[in-house]
Amino acid sequence: MYKKILVPLDGSKTAEGVLPHAKALAYSEGAEIIILNVASNPALEFAFSDPSIAERAVEDQETRAKKYTAEIERQLKADGYKVSSILRDGAPDEVILKVADDTKADVIAMSTHGRTGPARWLMGSTADRIVRNAHIPVLLVRAKA
Repeated sequence: MYKKILVPLDGSKTAEGVLPHAKALAYSEGAEIIILNVASNPALEFAFSDPSIAERAVEDQETRAKKYTAEIERQLKADGYKVSSILRDGAPDEVILKVADDTKADVIAMSTHGRTGPARWLMGSTADRIVRNAHIPVLLVRAKA
């Protein structure tokens, strides 16, 4: 039923909380795990002050993201899973949904940070936007306190 599982990770331990669930699903279904890292664009913060700072920030973020996803991919492959990784930048919810379509993912498995109150109102919920707009099933794992 599930052949491709899209797993968005942001580098946090909270986001990685979905990995045991994605691994169990991949194992039971013989599915590929597709790791997605969506970087925000720090260039926007510096665009009007110093373009060279923005360029360095983007390069540093890209380097960290590549190292991070390569390590997660290495660990999963060592455990015997079929895995690939994708790096993108942009608005997380938009990128996740686009990559799900582009890769023909069968399910999106992700953690929710579980923000409530003002933090949720100010920051919004990527998970909410994914659930509302995805055309495929979404597996949400609540972050541990």
